[in-house]
Amino acid sequence: MLTKTNNPDTSAANEARISDLLEQMTLKEKVGQLIQFSGFYDVTGPAPEGEREAQKHRLLQSGIIGSMLNVVGCDEVRTFQTWAVENSRLGIPMLFAYDVIHGQKTMFPIPLAEAASWDLDLIQQSARIAAIEASAQGLNWTYAPMVDVTRDARWGRVMEGAGEDPFLNAVIAEARVNGFQGDDLKARDTVASTIKHFAGYGFVEAGKEYNAAEIGTVTLFNTVLQPFRDVLQATNPRSVMNAFNTLNGIPATGDKVLQRDLLKEDWGFDGVVVSDWASAIEMIDHGFAEDSRDAARLAIQAGCDVDMESYVYLDHLEDLVVSGEVDMALVDDAVRRTLRLKLELGLFDDPYRYLDRDRERELLLSEAHLEASLSMARKSIVLLKNDGDTLPLRKQEKVALVGALAADKDAPLGNWRAQADAHSAMSVLEGFERAGLEFSYSEGVSVQVGEAGFEYPVMVNTGNRDGIEDAVAVARDVDKVVLVLGETARQTGEGRSRTELGLPGLQQELLEAIYAVNQNLVLVVVSGRPLVLSWADQHVPAIVQAWHLGHRSGQAITEVLTGQENPSGKLPMSFPRAVGQLPLYYNHLNTGRPNRREQVVWAHYSDVDNSPLYPFGHGLSYSTFSYSGLTVSIQSDHIAVNVTVTNESEIDGEEVIQLYIRDRVASIARPVRELKAFEKEMLKAKSSLVIELKLSARDFGFYGPDGAFRLEPGEFDIFVGGSSQTSLTQTIRLSSDQLRSLGQRSEIMK
Repeated sequence: MLTKTNNPDTSAANEARISDLLEQMTLKEKVGQLIQFSGFYDVTGPAPEGEREAQKHRLLQSGIIGSMLNVVGCDEVRTFQTWAVENSRLGIPMLFAYDVIHGQKTMFPIPLAEAASWDLDLIQQSARIAAIEASAQGLNWTYAPMVDVTRDARWGRVMEGAGEDPFLNAVIAEARVNGFQGDDLKARDTVASTIKHFAGYGFVEAGKEYNAAEIGTVTLFNTVLQPFRDVLQATNPRSVMNAFNTLNGIPATGDKVLQRDLLKEDWGFDGVVVSDWASAIEMIDHGFAEDSRDAARLAIQAGCDVDMESYVYLDHLEDLVVSGEVDMALVDDAVRRTLRLKLELGLFDDPYRYLDRDRERELLLSEAHLEASLSMARKSIVLLKNDGDTLPLRKQEKVALVGALAADKDAPLGNWRAQADAHSAMSVLEGFERAGLEFSYSEGVSVQVGEAGFEYPVMVNTGNRDGIEDAVAVARDVDKVVLVLGETARQTGEGRSRTELGLPGLQQELLEAIYAVNQNLVLVVVSGRPLVLSWADQHVPAIVQAWHLGHRSGQAITEVLTGQENPSGKLPMSFPRAVGQLPLYYNHLNTGRPNRREQVVWAHYSDVDNSPLYPFGHGLSYSTFSYSGLTVSIQSDHIAVNVTVTNESEIDGEEVIQLYIRDRVASIARPVRELKAFEKEMLKAKSSLVIELKLSARDFGFYGPDGAFRLEPGEFDIFVGGSSQTSLTQTIRLSSDQLRSLGQRSEIMK
């Protein structure tokens, strides 16, 4: 069982209160607590029509439903909460959930971009502000953060997570959970967080949304499950969302081994397990459930507490209990968890605690929140390439700004933009104008045709080249051309899988046309995932990865391009040379034939190098950093790794010092490198700093195929540097006695 920290109030008095309620509740009332409807009509208007909609409306008015999704705003929430509290027999309040992914009204960078900052304090602040704004609109439950490890950029939802490394995923998720839940879950400005998707969703085959996941047990325990375990142990998020995918042929919503046995029993999770949207009834399409009644039985028996928008609990759970097919104890356990969350949030003390119109009016999109978004955006930008010190731009240079995305005020908001107003972000064009830069602008080519909503496909522009000639004319006689190219907000995110990861539409053609008349280019890539930039890497001297950065995107990008901000971001995902390399990740196994041979019989491609175009952890700066003096020493309760980092340049800059280890020989093959620690430090120009990074005994262990944790003696390589490809290394040998002693003294073996 996991050791819990930062627990909300789970006192004996609370549990006694829950038990008392359970004794009073009818079966129908219990089932109602496990049903979640999405907002589907104007609550101030006429009653909805249609048999299902009318049924839902009657149930909501009776106060029997436990939670709602997509009901936002004090007035709307108050109406539904009043029905729950005043119209029901026991007055049990409702939960109000929403996908608060990277902001509520104020948009911060998408989560993958925030991960590129490697700045845990700013990431926690981002989640804190999102919680403040969400709670000001009556919400108390968010479906974030996503903890899925993602190795395949074809999957559009990589934008919602923290990339390919389980350790980085875990510490970033911990920061976000702490930001959402705060120090006191009963405070009016906190929301319960949800870690998702449990489990394996980031490994969907071919990067195709909702696809199956085939994962070996070693990868399952060491890569997929480990971040969930770490976050649950460190921060105690109050809910877990299951996944759409199958794992070992079993849909996650119906997976008893995952949800009931591992999560609830072995790990001791006492919060709420919620289904993903309609994932329970989708078990029929998986071929796992015979019908909706069977789906309800399978979901509740597997440990899924709350059914989101499937209606299988609504239609069948009561009868399944009466018939004896489902044990009442399973329903009681699910209801207990739901009531516990409501108690922890303080809703029984004051069901209307989140409803304050003054807070809603004053806090949303406040200047302080916009400034925080700007700070996060600055640190999320990654300088991929800067040959010949092309950047920063110089004041005397004549500059052309090219690209439809340079003027786009919607793309920076990213996908999953909650309550953000469309087209409300600052564009790069506006950033240039506000900075007083002398420049000319040309759209070039549009990226998509028409508007695209969350549920609608994007029509990519593949035929209208009308703007290329004008862009070439604008770019021909300037000192430098800044091209802003990439993806719109709706070309990435859920349901936005792609088989090709080049610049969408005609943008590559535009890039090459500009290059033909002016090679002094700066490419600014705005996207929700790694793109294939191989042509650009070969031809363009400076490349900036700018993601979708939120409301102040244009200002942050302008500050980096002009040198007002020294870029410090590092990649949380490897960038491929070609789509055929995917899935691609730095912490791979070595294979039995890793090295080049005279013959072709070694692990490689015939048409592209094995290495990524830009590796995990990569990111340049206008400063120049060097590493030296690496030492490793065994202390009483940890292993100390010290290194000297020197800023050799005339510019102050931040560097992310990264520590990786490799277990040379073990009972199972181990990755070539694994991230185990990092620090982000500011170094003054021409200064040095000795950095100490600490390793525990547990950092040298791993999970075997049976899921048991192992600590094995042997030789370990320690790597420290500015990316996953650092060559500065030392090797240490740890005996069984040393590992055991370190583990006992630091209590990390619990």
